[in-house]
Amino acid sequence: MSRLTLSGITVRYGGVTPLDDVSLAFESGVCGVIGPNGAGKTTTFNVLSGFALPVAGSVDLDGDDLLAVPAHRRARWGLRRSFQQEQVVRTLTARENVLLAAEHSGSPAADVDRALDYVGLDRPHRLGAELTMFERRLVDIASCVVGAPRLVLLDEPAAGLDPAESEQLLGLITRIPEEVGALVLLVDHDMDLVRAACGTVAVLDFGRRIAAGPTLQVLGSPEVRKAYLGIDEEVTA
Repeated sequence: MSRLTLSGITVRYGGVTPLDDVSLAFESGVCGVIGPNGAGKTTTFNVLSGFALPVAGSVDLDGDDLLAVPAHRRARWGLRRSFQQEQVVRTLTARENVLLAAEHSGSPAADVDRALDYVGLDRPHRLGAELTMFERRLVDIASCVVGAPRLVLLDEPAAGLDPAESEQLLGLITRIPEEVGALVLLVDHDMDLVRAACGTVAVLDFGRRIAAGPTLQVLGSPEVRKAYLGIDEEVTA
């Protein structure tokens, strides 16, 4: 069972503080990070990826100090990430795109076919330019599961997909912890996907944590419904 702990993370850019003393804990499975635009979700992923350097706080995964790992070595350490905008190189084949991810993470080339089989992509020798949006999303997921990832960060992986495609992607995401062995953090505005995929969820708003816990319990909280879902309810004793 993996455990990821962020303790007192603060990030500042000049006079802006996108994360303010944020502490979060995630254990195994698929865990959600949600909140309105500008809440600090992407900054949280950037801290984990090494793209943002906190001025205070620590990050620990199973006893490893992640902040001590240089950003350029985190893929080899076991971190994988997808982005809101899919990252498929149009002039490379699907297989070559996943091979590129394997090389970046120091994973064996022989594992590329396993990753492609995992996502079920047909005809992986097609160029990225020939793939549909859904197929490009599959390539992104394959790139995240190639090798032996420890922590997978998925940033709006279902963006641009129709409901049937999102449902298929959901199945792939929920299988990652058991079949690949990685802890998964999921950022998405699709609450149906978050409810179905995530056992636990953390909610950020204006750079601070406002709630965390079991998904259905958190999403039913009046504070969360007001801050994120836009539903203002009178709280009675």
